[in-house]
Amino acid sequence: MSVLEEMRIRSLGVIDDAVVELSPGFTAVTGETGAGKTMVVTSLGLLLGGRADPALVRVGAKAAVVEGRITVSPGDVAALRAEEAGGEIEDGALIVSRTVSAEGRSRAHLGGRSVPVGVLAELADDLVAVHGQTDQQGLLKPARQRQALDRYAGPGVEGPHTAYAAAYRRLRAVVTELDELTTRARERAQEADLLRFGLEEVAAVEPLPGEDTELAAEAERLGHAEALASAAALAHTALAGNPEDPEGLDATTVVAAAGQSLDAVRAHDPALAALADRIGEISILLSDVAGELAGYADQLDADPLRLAAVEERRAALTALTRKYGEDITAVLAWAEDGASRLTELEGDDDRIGELTAERDALRGELSALGQRLTDARTEAADRFAAAVTEELASLAMPHARVSFAIRQSEAPDEESGIDIGGRSVLYGPSGADEVELLLAPHPGAQPRPIAKGASGGELSRVMLAVEVVFAGSDPVPTYLFDEVDAGVGGKAAVEVGRRLAKLARSAQVVVVTHLPQVAAFADRQLLVEKTVDGSVTRSGVTVLEGEDRVRELSRMLAGQEDSETARAHAEELLATARTDG
Repeated sequence: MSVLEEMRIRSLGVIDDAVVELSPGFTAVTGETGAGKTMVVTSLGLLLGGRADPALVRVGAKAAVVEGRITVSPGDVAALRAEEAGGEIEDGALIVSRTVSAEGRSRAHLGGRSVPVGVLAELADDLVAVHGQTDQQGLLKPARQRQALDRYAGPGVEGPHTAYAAAYRRLRAVVTELDELTTRARERAQEADLLRFGLEEVAAVEPLPGEDTELAAEAERLGHAEALASAAALAHTALAGNPEDPEGLDATTVVAAAGQSLDAVRAHDPALAALADRIGEISILLSDVAGELAGYADQLDADPLRLAAVEERRAALTALTRKYGEDITAVLAWAEDGASRLTELEGDDDRIGELTAERDALRGELSALGQRLTDARTEAADRFAAAVTEELASLAMPHARVSFAIRQSEAPDEESGIDIGGRSVLYGPSGADEVELLLAPHPGAQPRPIAKGASGGELSRVMLAVEVVFAGSDPVPTYLFDEVDAGVGGKAAVEVGRRLAKLARSAQVVVVTHLPQVAAFADRQLLVEKTVDGSVTRSGVTVLEGEDRVRELSRMLAGQEDSETARAHAEELLATARTDG
């Protein structure tokens, strides 16, 4: 089990430099009001990843530093998390530290390795349970009481709650989509009509991929057919000659003559032979080009009817590209996407039917899971209430009875509710139950919400009883109680101390208290006291033993360290605590 052994606090509030040595059992932190006891709680909060307030830094200091040494065993959650973060554990000890600068910057270290502050917060969930006045006030809220009951119930509620939460999220998504489909029905119908019209326009033209580019080239060719034919004929004559003018010169004849003149002497010089070969290649090329020009001229069609047909087709394609895409390829892509979207829109009625059926099925599933949650909470509430009632008997409230009221609110109509116990009730992400903790402080009293039915002292004891029950059902290695004994005195205070001592048999318990009846039961009592200049130094947090502890308990009892009556009472308290232990 992980145990917080020691904390060193520097430049935090009134504390200049002090070491807090904690017992593995029950440690009580005492001292006069304003001496700095709450700085122990604040320091632990910083080690647990709490919010860093630069106002906590001692005046004149650059930063406040809190270091904690935690003994861990192999396999402990703290050890595993530290190893994941790259930290080191030396001789079974894990060092955790937090630094807060006066400018507000915060740094955290775990096992010598710098880590995000969030890592310390994650570690805290498995290391320390903090119970203080803020937590006590939080437990007065019904929502927190339901969460507390669910945590106590464990797997009995966790299983159906997980399934319920998943079904609830899906139902919200289904309802949202249904609302969108029904409220936007007119807009979607208009969109479908526009898509349908456009797709019909495209289908009527039946464009082919790249057709617009091909027709543009053909139109250009047909529009200049005469000029193209004349140019091809002139070029052919220049290359191959005119049959009607045998005396005329042409490129083919001239190149052929040049080749013949070189062929006669090519055997005498390889260089000249190479040139002759190149002239031969030119002659072949000229003949090929001349042949293609003749074929081009023969195939060139100057048909004005074909030109008119091409222009008409191009106009039809242009009408499409003006509306649906920059070219025919884009138009075809739009048509493909539009057809898919139209299929989706035309399937809205079917989709609405499917979603409606799924919504009804999910509501039925939530009804069944909600009933399971109610049943599981009711069963756990009986156990929880019995355990807290038993604890109250140990805290000088033997006649008090704690119970839970688990209620549901009627839904205004069936559409907004789920069926629980044959009634349509309102529901939310955690079920349909409204949970409230009730207290009957004495026989004959009507159970009332604890915020209204308990006095200050009774409320503190009820909260302590609740926290102790939690400690048994959801154990962590260390419990910190910050003056949860407020408003308690006399015999009840003795019982609080006795109960905390019992809890310390199975866990480490640290209590910041002003009650001597509580402090007397501690295995170790720490005294926090200021020096003359108003600061708490290294010698300002001391472990009290023997006569020193009797003197502090006397001060806490009577405000006088040397009162014989107070001393006798202090010694009696210590003797009672030792006997009970």
